[in-house]
Amino acid sequence: MIFDGHAYTFPPLKGSGGFSDPGDLRRHLQQAIAVHHQPEWRVSDRTRAHNKDLINMSEWQYLSALKTSDFTIADNGRFEWTSEGELFAKQYFPPSIIDMSYPADRLISEMDYAGVDKALLHRTPYLGIGNDFIAECVAKYPDRLHGLAHVREWKTRTDPEDSIANLERAIEIQGLSGLHFLPPQLDLYGYTGPWDTSEFHTFWDAVAKMNIPVFFSLKERSSPAQESYIQDVRTLIRWMERYPDVQVIMTHGMGWRLFIDGDGLNISEEVWRAFDNANLYLQWLFPIALGNVWDYPMPQVRPTMEECVSRIGANRIMWGTDMPIVMRSWTYQQNLDFIRNYTGFLSEESTNAILGGTVSRLLGLQELA
Repeated sequence: MIFDGHAYTFPPLKGSGGFSDPGDLRRHLQQAIAVHHQPEWRVSDRTRAHNKDLINMSEWQYLSALKTSDFTIADNGRFEWTSEGELFAKQYFPPSIIDMSYPADRLISEMDYAGVDKALLHRTPYLGIGNDFIAECVAKYPDRLHGLAHVREWKTRTDPEDSIANLERAIEIQGLSGLHFLPPQLDLYGYTGPWDTSEFHTFWDAVAKMNIPVFFSLKERSSPAQESYIQDVRTLIRWMERYPDVQVIMTHGMGWRLFIDGDGLNISEEVWRAFDNANLYLQWLFPIALGNVWDYPMPQVRPTMEECVSRIGANRIMWGTDMPIVMRSWTYQQNLDFIRNYTGFLSEESTNAILGGTVSRLLGLQELA
């Protein structure tokens, strides 16, 4: 069985996205698009440009750094704004996202065409908060889709009881399969510290009792980027020591872009050390991070892939894609063929684990793998 361990669906981004004020969704989007590595361009002649009118980059991690602008959720996968009378754009989604939404039907169609049996839906606030939309997607395709719950990270410290109640509803009533937690969302609202301090214990203690996997999306939260990322890895290590029975997944990979070294990757030993904990699993999402750095089939990352299998084991690695966003660089079929056809070092057993067995086991679906 082929199981995409990291995909997305999202409601129309020109709406509220589950926020009580649609302006809050727009602010999350403006910050996310302003700091993303996709290039900006001037629409009149498609020359490379700048985002200086979107955000104060010296404080890029805070929503308070956003500048007043006419930032617009346009169509065909892109965002636009004007500066000094000129129209500028950034292509964040592939142009096929014509109406800036991605309902379950579209993902299922892509899965059918590429030969993917199941997908696990991930979360990020700039693609909508709340769990109703994801639960509806899962309910519509219960044999094909599973979904992760989300809570507003910035409220887990200040209002843990409400966060716990929302998560319990998502798991026990709405049928979602785990929690997706994104530490950089804390920074947006002014909290820059670690997310394992005593202020978070009420929330995390409750999560640990739910017997669900927790998916952490670690990312640099300040500059210098690599040092900031490693600091969050240290927090993760402490968190796992406090909650030794929780199954934990490092989403997206090991911050691949932060460790580019010439024509390959050189992952910090501190990051590798986190995987000394047997409860930590790794997602392989190389194309979404590096698809605009190296061309398909990206032989530059194969040594790192081999090292992952050697040091972590295929039974703790899962394949994911970041669909549909990854299609700005690779097709869905290429994402799959990258594992099936260009990893000769993998045994059939290891390939099966990475392409579905690992995530199936984590979600209690091992009999389907």
